[in-house]
Amino acid sequence: MLKVNNLSFQYNKKKPVLKDFNFSLQQGEHLCIMGESGCGKSTLLKAIYGLFDLNKGAIFWKKEQVFGPEKYLVPGFEKFKYVAQDFDLMPYISVSENIKKFLSRFYPDESEARTQELLEVIQLEAFEHTKVKNLSGGQKQRVAIARALAKEPELLLLDEPFGQIDNFKKNDLRRRLFSYLKEKNIACIVATHDKNDALSFADKLIVIHNHKILVNDSPKSIYQNPKLKYVAALFDDVNEITINNKVHLLYPHQLKIVEKSELKATVLNAYFKGWYWLIEAEFDNQKVFFNHDQNIASKKQVSLKIEPISLQTPLD
Repeated sequence: MLKVNNLSFQYNKKKPVLKDFNFSLQQGEHLCIMGESGCGKSTLLKAIYGLFDLNKGAIFWKKEQVFGPEKYLVPGFEKFKYVAQDFDLMPYISVSENIKKFLSRFYPDESEARTQELLEVIQLEAFEHTKVKNLSGGQKQRVAIARALAKEPELLLLDEPFGQIDNFKKNDLRRRLFSYLKEKNIACIVATHDKNDALSFADKLIVIHNHKILVNDSPKSIYQNPKLKYVAALFDDVNEITINNKVHLLYPHQLKIVEKSELKATVLNAYFKGWYWLIEAEFDNQKVFFNHDQNIASKKQVSLKIEPISLQTPLD
């Protein structure tokens, strides 16, 4: 449904922010965009929405081309909705009024039912009559998502959608939102730093580096077979260590303590992580990190074994 063909964009005559982007997305699919700050994630969402005129390439939704402000006085493709990091809400009206602003006044019963449905998705039923200016940053973020969904879009673009939401709310909200989008067959592109957005909810994952697409594959495939430390580090701490003249990329849970092995490491520090300890150690003049179920005293020598990736092992 969405086709991005040879897209390049730059804000000025300096080097491009996005260079030669090619990818597609089917209706109802969820795509996650990851990469370090400044790599172009937010710019890509804005370009897809139609807020910029491209320097090169084209964007299509079905058979319709998405154009920027040179063609449309009010930029933004009508079948898409974009939730920016600044929310752009109306602060002096209530939560429910912000959502209803985009619904028809000629069908008040339908508008009210739709508003209540979305309030349940974002878990703000108790705040429906509260003015937006009195909400926390995380609550405003949830209102912005609900408002974008009011007139059900075909593609939802989310820029760091859970960045200001507390952890105890974030996980439940994330499950509710992405389940709702799947139920309604709404395609979604999420720009994020949070690995959980990609691993648990995305069908596809694109990693951006140096303003180009570095890898485009399923989250599972990218996680299990990271080709570069940059990619692996998006998911967890990562060890890049040389053993017998061969370089290995290893997540901490892939190194296990055993009674005897050729891999000897000396413990430097231990960090409590809740259900486990993250152990920092030195191996052959290289720093390594591995998980263990108990604290280990500094300067103790341990033997290590490399184990294959298990998706059943939590990442943190």
